[in-house]
Amino acid sequence: MSKKNILVLCTGNSCRSQLAEGYLRYFAGDKANVYSAGIETHGVNPKAIQVMTEDHIDISKHTSNHVDEYLAIPFDQVITVCDNANEACPFFPGKVERFHENFPDPAKATGTPEEVMAEFRRVRDMIKIYAANFVAEHVN
Repeated sequence: MSKKNILVLCTGNSCRSQLAEGYLRYFAGDKANVYSAGIETHGVNPKAIQVMTEDHIDISKHTSNHVDEYLAIPFDQVITVCDNANEACPFFPGKVERFHENFPDPAKATGTPEEVMAEFRRVRDMIKIYAANFVAEHVN
C-alpha cells in the first residue's frame, strides 16, 4: 500500500500549519508523507518551535514553503488550518480530499510573554488532538 500525501495549508506557513505538520508526521509515522505550506511564507515562528520542543517534537528544521512549490505533488488530502487559506486554497487535480479546521492564530496573541506562550500551548494542544484524530480516521 502506498503512502498518502498530505498537505497542511495555512496563510503564512509559520505556526498552525507547522504545528500540524509536526503532529501529523508523528502520528502517521511511515503511513504518510506530510508537507505544509502557506499562501504566503513568513518563516517558521520560533515560539512554534519552542512549544513543540516542549512536547518532544523537533520542528526546528522545518522550512516555510509556498503552496506553489507543491502543485506537482499528487496529494490525497489537503487540510486547511485557517479560514484565509481555505478561501485561497488552489485547485489540486485528481481525487483530493479537502478538510478544514479554523484554528486561532497564536502569533496574534497579546499580553505578557507568559500569556503569549500560554496561547501557543493552547493552540498546539488543539492541533495535537485534531492531528491524532485525523490520522486515526483518515490515514490507514
